Amino acid sequence: MKVFLAVINIFRTFVIDFPFFPIMLWLPTTKKEVEQRGWQQLDVILFSGDAYVDHPAFGAAVIGRILESIGLRVAIVPQPDWHGDYRDFRKLGRPRLFFGVAPGAMDSMVNKYTAARRLRYEDAYSPDGRHDQRPEYPTIVYTRILKQLWPDAPVVLGGIEASLRRLTHYDYWQEQLKPSILVDSGADIITYGMGEQPTIALCRLMEDKLLHGREEAVVSAADLHRLLDKYPVRQTVRIHRNAPIGDDRTLTLHSHADCLHDRRKYAENFRHIEEQSNSLQPGRIVQQQGDEAYAVVEPPFPPMTTSEIDRSFDLPYTRLPHPKYRGKRIPAYDMIRHSVNIHRGCFGGCAFCTISAHQGKFIMSRSKESILREVRQITQMADFKGYLSDLGGPSANMYMMGGRDKNRCLVCKRPSCIHPGVCPNLNTDHRPLLDLYRAVDAVPGIKKSFIGSGVRYDLILDRANPARQADATAAKYAEELITRHVSGRLKVAPEHTEDHVLRLMRKPTFDLYYKFKELFDRVCRRHQLPYQIVPYFISSHPGCTEQDMAALSRKTRALGLHLEQVQDFTPTPMTVSTTAWASGLHPYTLESVFSARTPEQKQRQRSYFFDAPPAKPHNRNTQRTQRKAKPRQKKR
Repeated sequence: MKVFLAVINIFRTFVIDFPFFPIMLWLPTTKKEVEQRGWQQLDVILFSGDAYVDHPAFGAAVIGRILESIGLRVAIVPQPDWHGDYRDFRKLGRPRLFFGVAPGAMDSMVNKYTAARRLRYEDAYSPDGRHDQRPEYPTIVYTRILKQLWPDAPVVLGGIEASLRRLTHYDYWQEQLKPSILVDSGADIITYGMGEQPTIALCRLMEDKLLHGREEAVVSAADLHRLLDKYPVRQTVRIHRNAPIGDDRTLTLHSHADCLHDRRKYAENFRHIEEQSNSLQPGRIVQQQGDEAYAVVEPPFPPMTTSEIDRSFDLPYTRLPHPKYRGKRIPAYDMIRHSVNIHRGCFGGCAFCTISAHQGKFIMSRSKESILREVRQITQMADFKGYLSDLGGPSANMYMMGGRDKNRCLVCKRPSCIHPGVCPNLNTDHRPLLDLYRAVDAVPGIKKSFIGSGVRYDLILDRANPARQADATAAKYAEELITRHVSGRLKVAPEHTEDHVLRLMRKPTFDLYYKFKELFDRVCRRHQLPYQIVPYFISSHPGCTEQDMAALSRKTRALGLHLEQVQDFTPTPMTVSTTAWASGLHPYTLESVFSARTPEQKQRQRSYFFDAPPAKPHNRNTQRTQRKAKPRQKKR
């Protein structure tokens, strides 16, 4: 298998004309493609809500390739038709180990609807941006179909939709608290977070303890549950029919029924969930979901090492959409086809962001060698013109950063390493990132590498750090970033201007944005560069009132900013902001928090991005809404 993958990798590197790529370079998606490989039965079949793009930015491709690398026969069924006779769910038969359901790189509802619950312009992960290629909540829809067709086959959930719905959560589109997605879907297990480690562990456990190398044997759901009762796998969630026996590292949350009757208990739960997600010594979490149903969240794996994350990114991806999409545009792929992800995780801990809940707050960085290998692959793509669109990650400038004293990190419960201030134990040295930028720019075929990810300017302007050398490298980083890696506009995310709103967002004071803009303008003047900063702002965040939006409007106009990158707050599962929005209480202080909850209130706040309402704004807003607003999409 290793020799086969090596040959594929070499062939892919030199054969760059997409229409003539052999179909065998992709994971099989049809019965014919399975038979071409000489396989009689598959070990794992993955159902994906996204189009199949064989690229490390697409979750189904990553899990498929990681399973292939350990010798398993795996296929992907992208965007199956969930209507009619379910032929897409039948065509490959029953796998030996399990069906995997990975509904997409984005939450399906966020991908489909705006904060105003209107249909988005396009589905970024579907061919030609079509909206009819996946259902709402594909995790639930796909799993129910699979359980109907193959009742005894295990179904394993992965991806962000299941990961963030592993316990009681608020669903903005249904406007209610929902139980674990395992309850609604009927699936057997969730692998939450980034799925490589738990998926490999689960497969090896099945092979070693259940199949014993027997090619004809298959795993049943009942066998799998009995096995996991005895050998639990980290970073997974299951429903137990009896209350599990706890220990001193087991945390029992308020039950789902209690959360339904008392939103305060729902808010109290969230703090414990977030602290455990961001801990290096996490415990088990238990929450009762029904009379005889207990969701048990096993503690996550430790953060991936550099060699482990390199292994995932170095798998033999074609970096291209499957040939079935020839002639069609996949918007998300167009955005990332010439970009490189250099790390996972984010220690920013922004209250409205799901990155730390899914990837964790600890930075897992790739080696420079792995990144350069991917850059060289991109330079040989037929349509590459010499410009990398992004060399970044969840945040542009956290590469190779982390705690100096790991013992202090072991006992830390802070959800953010940089809010309310930069942790003194945090290494904010930008030298590894500068070294990486220069190495990438030296690769033959690279004319310029741009930084498209958002930059954390509070790391650049950190002056509390005792390592004074870090301050000097931050200044060098800012200079090089602005002069060599900006395509004309640099993205930053102050999010708001008012301090009390920023504190709830876990963002730095707006005064820091003023300082960074001064630095940016000074560098641009010195080098005679006509560059601009593009700031991102959010309206209707918990704690934000209409008066706060009026202040934001005044301050940004005083700076001469034309607000383009703006959005209305969308409550998504498992964030501090959503918990505050749904419960009316901050989960850490349990103090009341105002939120703009009605569509009219949210539209009213958003209008400040574009014009300042007059003295009697309500009637004007009503007239504008009646005149310009599109009809609200009906819920299905």
